[in-house]
Amino acid sequence: MVPRSGRTIIELRHLRYVVAAVEHGSFSAAAGELGVRESAISRRIRDLEDETGAALFIRHKRGVTLTDAGRRFLIHARRALNEVDLAIKDVGAAGRVEHGVLQIGIFASLASGFLADLLRRYNDDHPGVRCVIVERSPSDHIAAVRQHCMDVAFLTGTPEAAECDVEVFWKERVFVALPKDDDLTVRKRIAWPELRDRHFVVSETGPGPEIHDYLVRHLSELGHHPSVERCPVSRDTLMQLVALGTGLTLTSEATTGVSFPGVVFRPLAAEPLPFCAVWSPRNDNPALRRLLSLARILSAQDGKA
Repeated sequence: MVPRSGRTIIELRHLRYVVAAVEHGSFSAAAGELGVRESAISRRIRDLEDETGAALFIRHKRGVTLTDAGRRFLIHARRALNEVDLAIKDVGAAGRVEHGVLQIGIFASLASGFLADLLRRYNDDHPGVRCVIVERSPSDHIAAVRQHCMDVAFLTGTPEAAECDVEVFWKERVFVALPKDDDLTVRKRIAWPELRDRHFVVSETGPGPEIHDYLVRHLSELGHHPSVERCPVSRDTLMQLVALGTGLTLTSEATTGVSFPGVVFRPLAAEPLPFCAVWSPRNDNPALRRLLSLARILSAQDGKA
């Protein structure tokens, strides 16, 4: 192929023709190996010779042999083809998610439940992908997803996330964390009216603010101003405060997979809490696409989303 400028466009197939002719010793043998006409190979190599201004092959009855210029050209041709082959293999490995990095934001316990199962299954299927787990507030996660600093965030509810895709994958029951000697531990399930006059403790950091709002919304519907104390502690320390009788708290079903001394969990008679994934539709990380695909499969099997 010759452009308007008169210069030959050197294509990868031209380089492959040269290498095949060298390896097989003739244009006809190279054509048979590559499945093209001998005339096509002869013509394209002639174009290369016209472009370089030097003969690449000495043609004789028994086939072809390289000239000195041809030997120098062969070195670069093989190097170029090797680089292209490496690039194809590297991109292909990324597309098959054989390696990579996946930045995951969470706002829930990984002790058990859907998210723990999802990440465990994903790690088993894609051991070459390094999953980096980050725990922050929902607003920080959404901002990071928009800026492509994070691939996906798993959050409670269905948050407003402009420029992002949001999809609910599973739901979890809400549990009340009680000290082991609390009267409500005899209940198999706790109703909201039974919590009307109780004092609650929540953490200042996530998911404390969301739990605070959840308590206020539901208990206010009973005509009662709830007593909720915000504490500058981690979730583990918060459970210790519950065990000491400082107050009750709420948590998701996944957290109940961890045993906290002196703490008993009882389900709350309320609608299950939805959990969703938030990601940017412009994120082209193949590892993310595989994670979302797996999440949809597990969600359909689980039947909770």
